[in-house]
Amino acid sequence: QVQLVESGGGLVQAGGSLRLSCAASGRIFRFYTMGWFRQAPGKEREFVASISWNGGSTAYAESVKGRFTIARNNDENTVYLRMNNLKPEDTAVYSCAAKGTTWSSPPYDGMDYWGKGTLVTVSS
Repeated sequence: QVQLVESGGGLVQAGGSLRLSCAASGRIFRFYTMGWFRQAPGKEREFVASISWNGGSTAYAESVKGRFTIARNNDENTVYLRMNNLKPEDTAVYSCAAKGTTWSSPPYDGMDYWGKGTLVTVSS
């Protein structure tokens, strides 16, 4: 069983930066693919970024490439999402998720564990 808790969301002006964190319980975390997803008001949840168990592989949605960076620290059971040059259209609830494989590239037909999410609001 893996439990995920996100933090780091908030209100930021367009062009600003935020770093989201996702703390995971359980030693097995280090063997899982981790991902960030987001859901904007009135829209479906969408993939943002993912990272393999050892950080050797990453994937990003086209809309965030070059602006967002996913990273993980297995010793601290934490995965991060650094978001730079934020835009109003990045406003959403951001959730981290875990998939029980060392690497799985998108698209994802399902993740095994989800956090509750953290709200990011970007003002224009």
